[in-house]
Amino acid sequence: MRTREEIEKFEGVVLASYAMLSKDSAGREYQEPASNNRTCYQRDRDRVVHSEAFRKLEYKTQVFVIFEGDYYRTRLTHTIEVAQIARTIGRNLGLNEDLIEAIALAHDLGHSPFGHAGESALDDIMTEAGLGFDHNFRSFEIVSRLEKRYPQFDGLNLTEEVLVGILKHETGYDHQGVVSKYRDKGPTLEAKVVDIADALAYLSHDIDDGLTSGCLRPDDMRVCALWQEASSRLSGQSFAENKEMFKYQAVRFLIDMQIRDLLEASQSRLLKLDFKSSKEVKDYNLKHINEPVISFSDGMKKERDNLQKCVEEKFYRHYRIVSMTEQAQRVIRTLFSTYLKNPMQLPYEIYPRNRKIDKKEQHEIICNYIAAMTDRMALNEYRKIFEPYQKI
Repeated sequence: MRTREEIEKFEGVVLASYAMLSKDSAGREYQEPASNNRTCYQRDRDRVVHSEAFRKLEYKTQVFVIFEGDYYRTRLTHTIEVAQIARTIGRNLGLNEDLIEAIALAHDLGHSPFGHAGESALDDIMTEAGLGFDHNFRSFEIVSRLEKRYPQFDGLNLTEEVLVGILKHETGYDHQGVVSKYRDKGPTLEAKVVDIADALAYLSHDIDDGLTSGCLRPDDMRVCALWQEASSRLSGQSFAENKEMFKYQAVRFLIDMQIRDLLEASQSRLLKLDFKSSKEVKDYNLKHINEPVISFSDGMKKERDNLQKCVEEKFYRHYRIVSMTEQAQRVIRTLFSTYLKNPMQLPYEIYPRNRKIDKKEQHEIICNYIAAMTDRMALNEYRKIFEPYQKI
């Protein structure tokens, strides 16, 4: 049986000089005795997996609402896929896989029901109140304040590297939240790997879901060089009677091509920059936000942008997706306005009755309550408003 100290020594031998070693962590806000058999990042990962917010991801939308079918990805399956891709990248680059996994599994904890449609509706409502809503910041709030699992502190008391990775997570859909304590903290390479794995996963797997739904057709993407290359690898193989197999293999090649390009381009930058420590990495990432080390080649970036544009036009703007988006946002807005009109409808543990609550705090309480809902819970609450005397 290995002790924590032995695992930490092993990291020092096998990981790259620029990797974030567990023994070098900046630590936790609240001091705790170290585990005998787990590194700090392994412990962080375990805390995320056992959290209530993580379990709820199973019933939160990626693109298709949960009731559209069992095949489509949920926030949970997307999160697992991001962690898997990120660990593959991290292992090839000699990075700390435990830190990668902890950040990856936590990166979407703050998502509201109904995916980006729900997030957009909450952001519009909260912006009108002078506040705003961002799922990255809410993920941070969940792990640092909202989860109530330990008597000694609120939240999960995760290490600084995981918290910074959550706060400064950014893809095409995301915006960095700002917490003064971590504003001048640069993210690790492990955190940047999660960023790129997220972008890679949602583009490739949204194509999978789009093709399965029929909202996206192979012909729609033939103008994209990346899709053409993936399809050409299947030439000579007959998929005329097995379109599902064609889809699986084409998406597989899409992911493989992107990862290979990413590894080659990133390794080239790492050799050039020649980082001697994780501290050098953090300093670089803080000062060079627009010059990521972990990134695709310029050619692949261009091909991905074209593919992303095609998916946005043909899939995200498909009338079925637009209709689902409108319905989802209607549910969120109705719930919010109903609770705001009479907050006493909220559970006792959610809305305190023993003190005066101003409008700002009312909005924050209601926003957190709705954001924590699964798709199913939000729809059930919506039905109670319009069908109050019917069995749900």
